[in-house]
This record gives sequence, C-alpha cells and structure tokens, in this order.
Amino acid sequence: MKNLSKISNGVNKKTLIILIVLITIVLLIALGTGGYIYWNKWKKLQVGKDALEKSGEAAETITGSATKGVLPSLGTNPLENKPDINPADKSNPFKNIKTNPFE
Repeated sequence: MKNLSKISNGVNKKTLIILIVLITIVLLIALGTGGYIYWNKWKKLQVGKDALEKSGEAAETITGSATKGVLPSLGTNPLENKPDINPADKSNPFKNIKTNPFE
C-alpha cells in the first residue's frame, strides 16, 4: 500500500497526467491545422469551379453572338448551282451509243 502513488515502472500519476494533457494539446493543434488547410483548399476548389462555370457560360454567349446572321440557313443547298467541271463528260464520244443489241 505504500506504492499507491506510483503506477508502473516508476511513473508518477502527476507525470502521466501532464503527458496525457500535452499529447491532447498537440493532437488538437494538429487537427486544427489540418482542418484549416483542408478548408482553405476546398474554398479554392469552389472558386475554381465557379470560374469554370462562368467561363463556359461566357463562351456560349460569345459563340451565339458571333454566329448570329453569319451562317446560311439549313434549307439552302450551296452546291445546287455548281459548275460542271468533269472533263470525262465532255470528252466521251461514245456517250449516246446504245450497247445492248437486244433492245
């Protein structure tokens, strides 16, 4: 009963309590620092997402205003009045000759 103030291997209760308090303080400081760093990175990430969304909307607006009235309508065929530039059509002398003798 004489050694009630000693826990094991000669460590005082007072020393053990001080050690536990110091470890708790170090853990709280580490968790606080880690939480702040995580929050700061998350905040920067949110700002980046907002900027990306705004740039996408701006690109759509610019594209819409740049193409307004410039593109042809979809109902027209630009190759409808194309010139005849195939030289084989003009140089074939046997174009109108029938080749089937049974007709």
